[in-house]
Amino acid sequence: MHDSDRTVTLSQLKGRVVVLNFWATWCPPCIEEMPSLVQMQQRMKAKGVTVLAVSVDVDQDNYQRFLKDHSVNLLSVRDADQKSNALYGTFKFPETYVIDRTGIVRRKFIGAVDWTEPDVIEYLGKL
Repeated sequence: MHDSDRTVTLSQLKGRVVVLNFWATWCPPCIEEMPSLVQMQQRMKAKGVTVLAVSVDVDQDNYQRFLKDHSVNLLSVRDADQKSNALYGTFKFPETYVIDRTGIVRRKFIGAVDWTEPDVIEYLGKL
């Protein structure tokens, strides 16, 4: 997955729990979910959890402005061609895959999730 700023591969994140989140700035549930993703990342980073937020925005300016305005301090890339989400069969946003330390997809969440919920934090902490 890459955009004009960076390239990220899941293999670079091996050994970490990856929360792979597909989102867009034009998607209200995505916007609603983003603050809890950022909070969870801050809490769980030391435990080896990394959020990889993949935006399907076509408009780079909207994407960059959103990241800045909402203080989205996450590993984020923009995939305007929607190649990466197509690999996962994702067509509804937000959609999130939890990938364990060995690279196996453990769970799929369709729709917004409160990533600060104790159950979610506990689940991620056990992977």
